[in-house]
Amino acid sequence: MNGPRKLYVKSFGCQMNVYDSHRMTDLLVPEGFTETARVEDADLVILNTCHIREKAADKVYSELGRIRMLKQVAAEEGRRVTIAVAGCVAQAEGKEIIRRAPVVDLVVGPLNYHRLPGLLARAEREGAVVDTEFPVEDKFDLLKAPSREAIRTRGISAFVTVQEGCDKFCTFCVVPYTRGAETSRPVTKILAEVERLADAGVRDVTLIGQNVNAYHGEGPDGRPWTLGRLLARLAELPRIARLRYTTSHPCDMDASLIAAHRNLPSLMPYLHLPVQSGSDRILAAMNRRHTRADYLDAIARMRDARSDFAFSSDFIVGFPGESEDDFRATLSLVDEVHYASAFSFKYSARPGTPAAEMDDQIPDEVKTERLYRLQAAIDRHQAKFNAECVGRTFEILFDKPGRYPGQIVGRSPYLQPVQVMAPPTMIGDIAAVKITQRSTNSLFGALVEASMSAEPMLTEG
Repeated sequence: MNGPRKLYVKSFGCQMNVYDSHRMTDLLVPEGFTETARVEDADLVILNTCHIREKAADKVYSELGRIRMLKQVAAEEGRRVTIAVAGCVAQAEGKEIIRRAPVVDLVVGPLNYHRLPGLLARAEREGAVVDTEFPVEDKFDLLKAPSREAIRTRGISAFVTVQEGCDKFCTFCVVPYTRGAETSRPVTKILAEVERLADAGVRDVTLIGQNVNAYHGEGPDGRPWTLGRLLARLAELPRIARLRYTTSHPCDMDASLIAAHRNLPSLMPYLHLPVQSGSDRILAAMNRRHTRADYLDAIARMRDARSDFAFSSDFIVGFPGESEDDFRATLSLVDEVHYASAFSFKYSARPGTPAAEMDDQIPDEVKTERLYRLQAAIDRHQAKFNAECVGRTFEILFDKPGRYPGQIVGRSPYLQPVQVMAPPTMIGDIAAVKITQRSTNSLFGALVEASMSAEPMLTEG
């Protein structure tokens, strides 16, 4: 075939999958591939999948059904299209994917995508290949660094994986089975990656991991570093203006991490801290390893460190055995914390997890009714938080053009989109913006004099 082969990657689920998709692309470009935004044009299609909820897995099989037709059309044109399923559905279901969707040529788990070039060559020679073994080698040691052009194409914000896997074994969760035990990357390798990003214009970095605040990577001194210490080192890089991290576990909010929020201006005062339920009985059944009081104590310690702190969270409704009183405890927690935003889901049984075998599964209609009530409470607090922003001034990092001519969009410290009338030359800059109005999902503002200082957002609690 003349010219480079075209690669289409679609990510499902979490930020970790977005990061992994970028790294797969970085790995394959030197092998003769070039990215395409049109699946119809692709010679290689990779679906990077999520297995957290049943609906997410169902989306993958639905997508494979559509791609099967594209592959048939390509074959009629004399063009071969290779289909790969990567990520957590691949790890969990393995050969079952080939059985259910024979159109798939390669199934590769999230710890093995550094082997993609060799696996693709095998699939072309031998037919369907499945690689879901947990490898001995560290995939990060074998991955290629992204080019400056690739980094710039992805914008001024970037994810960097620092930790992978989880040792918590929540009874509803498949992550320990699909991503394996907790591992942390060495500080020097993370620092080198962030410096490359900064050299190419990235200003906003989010450190990611399944349980990111359990980070314990080897430092330059040969000793394990905490996430707080890693953040303090990254904050010394002058071109990185903003630092964030996700996703965290309440049990791992240690003193060094709280001190980092107190001491590092570039570490944003916004934290995604999943709780899942407000009921101690359900938290115990979930094996969350913390109580409601423990969670609220972590919230209080963070707000003591920074009065402008705001939180988002994850909630599951309809976990096996959840009573109306248990659910009301969740509603009361939402009212007590005053979340700026949150994600909420109906419990979905994942095969192989303890919760899937529990008695007293909740009927779907009960889950649906509770989810509606929970989302109404979350929406109420989010609207209140956004309303309190009107009239205040924040430092906004502009990252892209707006929908209308003369408009650009940036992110507040709390990740809210903020739309401002300003020249596109300001993309990549940080400027003080006074918030003038809000809509359901965005804030609107106007540039203020550069000499004005940003006023911190005050939250209740």
